[in-house]
Amino acid sequence: MANDKLRLFRKIIVVFLKYGITYLCQRVGALAHRWTYKEVSNPKNVVILGGSFAGIPLAKRLTETLPTGYRVVLIEKNSHFNYLFNFPRYSVLQDHEHKAFVPYTGLARGAPRGIFKIVQGLATDIGDEEVELKSGGRIRFEYLVIATGTTQNAPAQVLSTEKEDSCAELRDMQGKIRSANSIAIVGGGAVGVQLAGDIKTFYGDKRVVLVHSRDQLLPNFGKRLHSYVIDKLEHLGVAVMLGERPQLSRAAGPMSLAFKDGGSQAFDLVIPCTGQTPNSSVLSSFGPDAISMKNGRILVKPTLQVQFHDKPSSKGYHIFALGDVAETGGPKMGRAGLMQAEIVRANIASLIQGNSKLKSYDPDPLEGALKLSLGKSDCVMYMDDKEGDNFLIPVKGGKEDLQVAQAWKMLNASMGAS
Repeated sequence: MANDKLRLFRKIIVVFLKYGITYLCQRVGALAHRWTYKEVSNPKNVVILGGSFAGIPLAKRLTETLPTGYRVVLIEKNSHFNYLFNFPRYSVLQDHEHKAFVPYTGLARGAPRGIFKIVQGLATDIGDEEVELKSGGRIRFEYLVIATGTTQNAPAQVLSTEKEDSCAELRDMQGKIRSANSIAIVGGGAVGVQLAGDIKTFYGDKRVVLVHSRDQLLPNFGKRLHSYVIDKLEHLGVAVMLGERPQLSRAAGPMSLAFKDGGSQAFDLVIPCTGQTPNSSVLSSFGPDAISMKNGRILVKPTLQVQFHDKPSSKGYHIFALGDVAETGGPKMGRAGLMQAEIVRANIASLIQGNSKLKSYDPDPLEGALKLSLGKSDCVMYMDDKEGDNFLIPVKGGKEDLQVAQAWKMLNASMGAS
């Protein structure tokens, strides 16, 4: 594993040199943009649906680059940015849940006046030139970007759209976990694995069973990671059952699970951590052919423009999709959303300038790098390489709140702000 560190360090140095120069150029460009952008009375809207890990970096970059006459309109159903990475930990650890909800108020701090607007609402339908909201309102757009992500079971997500109610949901899960003696977690993806490890390290006396339908945990990654995680979980005292697909309800609660050998086990608490549903329904009327019949994701071209099959080429060119809701060919990770955001930004800039030559998205292995917490004080970094190689690096220590301050910094917010 020491060799893994050295090999990965070499790759990171190359990437750092490549993107470090790009980042410096972006900062210089953003500074110049502040002085050249002028507020106008009726700007054309670049509308982004969704203010999460793909929509946020895109909104920030557009506020640094859009020319005079255009502005960013971010439509987001939640009152605060939901830092989903920490939801499993804050479903177990008490008195930290409020940190997972970051205000959007600082997002455009330092940007030119008039270039950014945020609207709290849910987009339900789109047309060629406007978005319809659940409230009945309509917002016109020159360009539209769909970054609506996916829907998952609690505790991967919450149902509420307001911070206080969302915190209450996480506290409710904390209470259920605290009062249960036997807990089954169904689903061996990242959320299920992290939740199992956290429960067992913060409540060592509880019986914790992780149930997974396949023969490999974290099936989107290599078997080396599976073996490492299995060993860590068993060392913590988490029982792992593979190849089991018990019937269960969507809500967490007490339940008896039936297994394929004919036996069953009763648990004080069963927590479903299975599956993701892409939030692509906003296209169901305007472009149903652009929604994959296989997985419900939005089909996109390499340029990340939505792939409409039943519209002339002059229509739909101004609509993009990225992140977990889109079938991009890249990993479903926050880092991938960041890279895709820059492709979309560059292509919108080209279209505004009348340039039809657009950039294509080519996933980089670093976008799929995973940092997975395995209990209170352990985590592992893992990455698959294009050449079929992989990197696995154990990491010790870290804060109980999982370095949530980085999320607040990303949104230019001060920790503790409402």
